[in-house]
Amino acid sequence: MPSSSASRIDPQTLRTTIAVLVGGIAVILDSTIVSVALHELAADLDTGVDTIQWVTTGYLLALGVVIPLVGWLQSRMGAKRLWIASLAVFLLGSILCAVAWDASSLIAFRVVQGIGGGAMVPLMTTMIMQASRGPERGRLMAMVALPTAVGPILGPVIGGLILGVADWRWLFLVNVPLCLAGLLLAWRMLPADGPATRVRLDVVGLALLSPALVGLLFGLSNVTGDGGFARSDVLAPMIGGLVLLAAFVVWALRRRGAALVDLRVLRSRPTWSASALLFLSGASLYGAMLLLPLYFQELRGADALGAGLLLIPQGVGSLVSRTAAARLLERLGARGVAAIGFLLVGVATIPFAFADADTSIWLLMVALFVRGLGLGIVIVPVMTVAFVGLPHDKVPHASIVTRVAQQVGGSVGVALLAVILSASAASTGSPALAFDAAFWWAVGFTVVAVVLSFALPGRKALADEEPAAIAAAEREASEAVAEV
Repeated sequence: MPSSSASRIDPQTLRTTIAVLVGGIAVILDSTIVSVALHELAADLDTGVDTIQWVTTGYLLALGVVIPLVGWLQSRMGAKRLWIASLAVFLLGSILCAVAWDASSLIAFRVVQGIGGGAMVPLMTTMIMQASRGPERGRLMAMVALPTAVGPILGPVIGGLILGVADWRWLFLVNVPLCLAGLLLAWRMLPADGPATRVRLDVVGLALLSPALVGLLFGLSNVTGDGGFARSDVLAPMIGGLVLLAAFVVWALRRRGAALVDLRVLRSRPTWSASALLFLSGASLYGAMLLLPLYFQELRGADALGAGLLLIPQGVGSLVSRTAAARLLERLGARGVAAIGFLLVGVATIPFAFADADTSIWLLMVALFVRGLGLGIVIVPVMTVAFVGLPHDKVPHASIVTRVAQQVGGSVGVALLAVILSASAASTGSPALAFDAAFWWAVGFTVVAVVLSFALPGRKALADEEPAAIAAAEREASEAVAEV
């Protein structure tokens, strides 16, 4: 049983966590809060849904461009300065979006938002992991996991509530007080940056990785249209993205630590297994967030606000499981907690695979609550274990790798389930059977994740691995100096 002193979180680490969470929660909510307003935006700005869809796609692509740069920017600017600058850019983008006068201006301003937000999401995890040590990491990641797990779920709910009482511009103005509070807390509470490090930018790596992510994300975002994966605007960018990504992998492994993103962090078992599980959790979370609102709207006749409100039990479940996840992590280790979490998600998705328009709504509400419990439990151990054993300077690279895995996983999940839903509807002629098939695939994602959870290191392995990894990092540094 840990002593009270051992269990107490370092005050400066706690201040850092609070400061970045207040600023970061607006970015996490913003990834889904606009999704319920696309039809209203199209009508108000006198354009088609195919054009206004770029409000979401442009934001997503901006994330893909910026995320690979975060590690280099942090080394040049310092974490505090980069955080404040990124939050200021996000705030500027939010204000500009609120005063947009047509679709083109709104799409351009969403890109500005995405540039700021793209730097903040991986930087948030990096700053907290670099500030924390040992057993306090589990409790801190429970705090970080709260907006990460709940944000995509509550985003459509909050968006629907805002649209119920105000126009779409308030979807962006709601960010202003959060951003201002985040800037004030960051200025007062984040530790001062040390001297800047003059790290040379890996221009070749940037020219390969950013377009690779943009191509993959853009291609996947187009899958939801007619034709699925057979569309030219899906195949061409995805193939190009995969080729560029393969080229970056070859380039990065030859650069021996001087690459834009050091892929050698994936030699660590905790990092590669956690990245794979974050990919699957992204597919399960975001993929289901495509299916669930559509199910309530198309089969149950709910409007956008009603569908959002029906998802509240899932968000409540994630909130309830936050504290339990940290305690379970200390008792069972990451392997056991992740397996239990994904098992809960899978079991709670099964009722939707049997559901039709007449299924008891109370049964589905209970299933959503249990699903939320599972999602809340999963994020904490996976995000915590990803950084175990990594030296301080490798944490930004692992943060970028895990963020990319989750982002691409979410896009893959949405794309696959959208194609399955469309193809099943066409082949069966029954919307209910189409949703059943898509939900069974969502269950399949979680089954794979349960199996993969056992690749996470156990409690003893984690305890032994940290000093071993640090010693290995010291050997690599010595070898690099000798080569120079």
